[in-house]
Amino acid sequence: MKLLLSWVRDFVDVTAPAGEIAGKLALRGFEVASIETLGDDDAVIDFEVTANRPDCLSVLGFARELGTLYDLPVRSLGASDRTRTLDTTVGSNDSIRVTVEDTELCPRYAAAVADITNVPTPPWMVERLHAAGVRPISISVDITNYVLMELGQPMHAFDINCLDGGEIRVRRARHGETIDTLDAVTRTLDSDMLVIADAKTPQAVAGVMGGARSEVSSSTKRIVFESATFKPASVRRTSKKLNLKTEASSRFERGADVNAPVLGLQRALALLQQAGAGHAHGKIVDCYPHPRTPQTLLLRRSRLARLLGLTVPDLDVVRILEGLGFGVAVTSDGWMATVPTFRVDVSREVDLIEEVGRHYGFDRLEAAFPPMATATAPPDPRTARDQRVRHVLLASGLSEAVTFGFIEEAAAAPFAASSEGASLVAVANPLSAKFDTLRPSLLPGLLGAVAHNRRHGRREVALFEIGARFTPEAGETRGVAIAWTGAANSEHWSAPPREVDFFDLKGVVGALADALDRTVHIEATERAFLVRGRSARIVAHGVEHGVLGQIVPPLAERAGAPAHDAVYVAELNLDSIAALVPERRDAIDALPRYPSVVRDLSIIVPDALPAEIIRDTIQSAADTPVAPLAAIAFFDRYKGKGVPDGSISLSVRLTFQAADRTLTDADVQTAFERILLALVREHGAVQR
Repeated sequence: MKLLLSWVRDFVDVTAPAGEIAGKLALRGFEVASIETLGDDDAVIDFEVTANRPDCLSVLGFARELGTLYDLPVRSLGASDRTRTLDTTVGSNDSIRVTVEDTELCPRYAAAVADITNVPTPPWMVERLHAAGVRPISISVDITNYVLMELGQPMHAFDINCLDGGEIRVRRARHGETIDTLDAVTRTLDSDMLVIADAKTPQAVAGVMGGARSEVSSSTKRIVFESATFKPASVRRTSKKLNLKTEASSRFERGADVNAPVLGLQRALALLQQAGAGHAHGKIVDCYPHPRTPQTLLLRRSRLARLLGLTVPDLDVVRILEGLGFGVAVTSDGWMATVPTFRVDVSREVDLIEEVGRHYGFDRLEAAFPPMATATAPPDPRTARDQRVRHVLLASGLSEAVTFGFIEEAAAAPFAASSEGASLVAVANPLSAKFDTLRPSLLPGLLGAVAHNRRHGRREVALFEIGARFTPEAGETRGVAIAWTGAANSEHWSAPPREVDFFDLKGVVGALADALDRTVHIEATERAFLVRGRSARIVAHGVEHGVLGQIVPPLAERAGAPAHDAVYVAELNLDSIAALVPERRDAIDALPRYPSVVRDLSIIVPDALPAEIIRDTIQSAADTPVAPLAAIAFFDRYKGKGVPDGSISLSVRLTFQAADRTLTDADVQTAFERILLALVREHGAVQR
């Protein structure tokens, strides 16, 4: 909003220099983009107005702010500024008939007819419009733009002779209906859009742009000024669908003052008469079937002091609120404030407190925090858990990524089954088709990040992310995911690089489980998005808590990664794994005093038999005090000559050690034979 100081002085006698005004308003929530100094102690200050303050997209809105800032009275438009006080009528006057068919989308619609003469726009008006960043066009258009910038009320002018039937109908568009807008584009409408029509066809897109058919020209003799209020969501939706953004739509979609339409008409008619360009013809038509009662809010003195952390004098509270246009009545414990209809952003007590705080001065707040009366709440245990997970994964050589919680439905669908539910959560009002779904898994975003790095020449990519996933069945859950492609080890002269594989990822998952004090098992499974035979699930206490494996190449390629890349991923539900009873590791065992005994065992077993099952069998068979088994390590895997088809040779190193004695060969042999017998009995193993 470009504010011309000489214009705002029509409403408030502020004499401070532009730099001081800009600085003080910046402290009250209005960012300053630039200051352009003009002659005669004048300047244009360009303010960035936040979306919740449509009232300050006007000179009058900033006049209220300056009046409150400098404790100066703000003048309203006088009778001369509004021409004579015109009578209003409902429905029609002698020249125009107005019908509002959808009062939900258009709560108030006012219209005034005026005879007009094509004269040049007065130089003073041209100068002010230029200063506000508006291009002058013609006297009728310039007047509507002047009212827009001064009062914040969008208006439009129709040539009355171009309105069939001499009427205006505010209705929804019919599906497939078209209109040629003022920017010379033919636009197709739908039934969700509100239009300003005559007896037959649309003449304007309500709150967005007028139509070319009823445009005021140099030959126009009589016009209809419209001034209305439209439902913000309707204007926002229409503007977005038509890809059409205007000064009017930017105000209507934020929320316009329902009491401004008639005032805007009166100001426009006064300007028309002042410019010698015409005069009003008949009464103002005002269709306002359901008048709105201003909202009243209680502002408690104790709540104000508690929230701001300081005591604001009662006189200052009243001065500030009344200066901003609020009605104020004193109560026993505070004030009752009547919210003006132009303040669409104020609906709660805390909003009133913000207004008082802004103008009393946030710079008056104490530099120190007030003393605490209660103990600080304990930290969320998930914070420490996530930090532990992050530490382990960073130590494993992975880099942390942060991806969007909103993703494309096509990207989310293949991973839905990896979460607790198989369905997706759609975003009701997405910013675009790329963000129309809440992610059911962290993997789609990580896969996209891997593809992005690969497209930019990064060969080795190892990423992880900690974040929330969403499904209708399980709601919001927190998980950690890993995506890894490229070399498993850094390039070095001492050893050739090796491509990452399933077991590298399994090792990281194991380290993660150890950090969480949980024991997990890796079991073969199948997932549509993982390569068959290279996919597994992470199980603890018989319940699945995650998956790991290689992404199927077509899915990786669709995300943008090269087709030949092997991308390994894992995802773990942190909420469910944390809910399990942790393993207690508080006790510290002394260093062993007695020597260990190592025996190697080579067996032939079916190649489809997971090593995890063999490990469990060995552990169960060795559960005896004769010769305690201290460690199990697989150190060789062979398939080829001498091994039958469908079988594999595994070599495992068994370490026996007792804490209270030196083991004898007989003790170790007894335990060894028990293990071998169990492997033969349960898996048909053959010792080599």
